[in-house]
Amino acid sequence: MTETDVAETWLTQDAYDRLQTEHDTLVAGRGDVSKMIEKAREEGDLRENGGYHAAKEEQGKQEARIRQLEQLLRTAKVGEAPTSAGVAGPGMVVTVRFEGDDDPERFLLGSREDHVGGDLEIYSVASPLGKALTGVGVGETVSYTLPNGRSMKVELLDAAPFSG
Repeated sequence: MTETDVAETWLTQDAYDRLQTEHDTLVAGRGDVSKMIEKAREEGDLRENGGYHAAKEEQGKQEARIRQLEQLLRTAKVGEAPTSAGVAGPGMVVTVRFEGDDDPERFLLGSREDHVGGDLEIYSVASPLGKALTGVGVGETVSYTLPNGRSMKVELLDAAPFSG
């Protein structure tokens, strides 16, 4: 996937700022992890040096998160959190009913990075369901194509702004 093929990720300004701060903190902490690795290296035999291996593993996790955050921040589309109800879109908690299912489902249209904590399921606005629901008003039914090629109908029952 090239950089131009990467989908935008919708984020509120607060989420973008939080992720930028996390990125900056991780980048600033690179020296500390390097010092931990150097200190553990001085302890001798690296094959049986648990501190060294733990520090190297931590460094790998930190670098992976930095790369993930850089990609996310580069492709982020920052917008204001919605303030009015009734139409599905990014930042909205929607309640839908799928054709053939009596039980409604409730989830956030947005980004996992935008929603910290909680047990609310999240669907990307770039997903087939997210694309189909974006711009749809309460009471409307839309169809979208599933990954297996079949079509599914979904009715929007409610759309309310997410209040973190």
